[in-house]
Amino acid sequence: MAERRPKHQGLERVLGTGALFSTAYGNVGSSIYYALGLVAALALGLTPVVFIIAGLIFAATAATYAEGTTMYPEAGGASSFARRAFNEFWSFFTAWGQMLTYIITVAISAFFVPHYLGVFWEPLGESPADIIAGIGVVVVLAAVNVVGVKESAGMNVFLALADFLTQLLLVAVGVVLVLSPATLVSQVDLGTAPTVRDFLVAIPVAMVAYTGIETVSNLAEEARDHARTIPRGIGGVVAAVAAIYAFLPAIALSALPVRNGQTALGLSKEEGGFADDPILGVVRNLDLPPALAGPAEIYVGVLAATILFIATNAGLIGVSRLTYSMGQHRQLPERLRRLHPRFRTPHVAIAAFALVACLAIVPGQAEFLGTIYAFGAMLGFTMAHVSVVRLRLSQPAHERPFRGPGNLRIAGRDIPLFAVFGGLGTGIAFVVVTVLDVRVLVSGLVWMAIGIAGYAVYRRGQKLSLTQTAKIVVPKPVVEHEVEYDSILVVVEDDAYHPEDVSTAFKLAARRRRGIHVLVTVTVPANVPIDAALPEQEARARQTVAAARELGGRRVTGHSEKVRSGEAGRRIVAEAREIRAAAIVMSPPPRRTGSSVFGRTLEYVLAERPCRVIIESPPARDGAGNGRPRPRDGEGVEGAAAGR
Repeated sequence: MAERRPKHQGLERVLGTGALFSTAYGNVGSSIYYALGLVAALALGLTPVVFIIAGLIFAATAATYAEGTTMYPEAGGASSFARRAFNEFWSFFTAWGQMLTYIITVAISAFFVPHYLGVFWEPLGESPADIIAGIGVVVVLAAVNVVGVKESAGMNVFLALADFLTQLLLVAVGVVLVLSPATLVSQVDLGTAPTVRDFLVAIPVAMVAYTGIETVSNLAEEARDHARTIPRGIGGVVAAVAAIYAFLPAIALSALPVRNGQTALGLSKEEGGFADDPILGVVRNLDLPPALAGPAEIYVGVLAATILFIATNAGLIGVSRLTYSMGQHRQLPERLRRLHPRFRTPHVAIAAFALVACLAIVPGQAEFLGTIYAFGAMLGFTMAHVSVVRLRLSQPAHERPFRGPGNLRIAGRDIPLFAVFGGLGTGIAFVVVTVLDVRVLVSGLVWMAIGIAGYAVYRRGQKLSLTQTAKIVVPKPVVEHEVEYDSILVVVEDDAYHPEDVSTAFKLAARRRRGIHVLVTVTVPANVPIDAALPEQEARARQTVAAARELGGRRVTGHSEKVRSGEAGRRIVAEAREIRAAAIVMSPPPRRTGSSVFGRTLEYVLAERPCRVIIESPPARDGAGNGRPRPRDGEGVEGAAAGR
């Protein structure tokens, strides 16, 4: 059977503000389940202050992404901004940093899944069970992504909203039961607990909780009315984050205050703390009635594990999507973006980067995962800010559906102060996390060096400069654009092919430069599966499409579709709507005793027609046995009787 052509040349724009918000908050919301413990271990009593500082930087970063994404509504985020503002090398530099972020997202999210499931079996929250279980989560999800099983978008939205409402409920209950401003103030001793170094490192680690903003940018090509929905979706995430992160850390430090220079939020299970499951620690110390405490712990444990499981899967999807995009721009070797011959997924990339994620889990060092995550995230955020500033200077006349707040006009050019502030914040955080942590410095530099060296070697092999943009474009038939938007649909039922139908369509198409698409329906018997192999019928369908192309030339495309008996009319009408057909050309079946004039399929098409229908009579036989077309009265080429 001829391969089914894509219904759309690009991603369908169907996502509204709610979908963008839910998807982004699903990523942001999952981060608090581990970020709170990582930050508290460093910042101690200043944990709420650290989250507020990180939140201000995040708000500026959100404005940068809103402006850049509405300027260029395409997948890629900071990498796409860098390509437009600078060149392909800086796009790769940014994308390779993003790749590290995705990999660590997979590793850290998977690592914390068993910690929250420890509410059912405590050993899951301890080494080595947490490491083994975390690796198992990555392996299972990598296999699922290779097979290409789709996740439920509706379920993800539901879980994101459930997560947001749960965190709001925790804030409300915490404000009533445990919030103590006096306790929060008394436990701060800057310079001692925490030290200045730990306080500074805690800020970029806290930014881990905000990296989901990149998700909205990667969904830009699927956003409906991107000029409005993207800024609104990002704005909703900022508001939700502010509502949660301005209060939840304060409640956590009120429930588990700093004593003797440490808080249980930052201590491991072996030390009697909750660094591995900080939100569970908060729930256990809210002084809830005994009848509610147990169910609340189970609910939070299950919800947190589920959200983190989805975040792990989202990271793997991000890896595959980013790899494919980088491969299209010839930033990575073709082998990495190669699709599985059966499942059509980038299985090599998924397997390779899932292996790297598993190796990152093996040491079982959550703090290291958090800081190396901050390395990649801060690099990407900083490049996004710098790129938006550069675009203001280099492309001042480019349409900007959204302009971030706070602009300073210098020498006739607008300087985006939000991007300057955000860039300074993320840039300083990037320097701090690399300079003050030798492990992060070495690991980050090694990662970037491997990427840049590989990029240089690959580009040289492709005879491309490091800065040249060269996107691989999959060849498409000349008529695909015309067929997609304004075409003539020729219908052939099973093997009842009549060249006159194509000739009629060609006459219509020639006048208006329309394309012609041939749909061959193959009827599948009721006693076999709909996708059963029908070699003879499929071969005839291919021959029909080939014959139509030979007759109509390069402007003709076609494919076949398997249908059940009686369902051909429904499929024809659906196809006409999908390609926005201007007319449908088809012949009625041979007349049988007791049957209707047009037949069941054609009668359905006439009743539900989305456009003009041209009925072409089959060839009549003359005395010499030669066939010639004989349009029905009032129909044929100019037949408006059956059309609108």
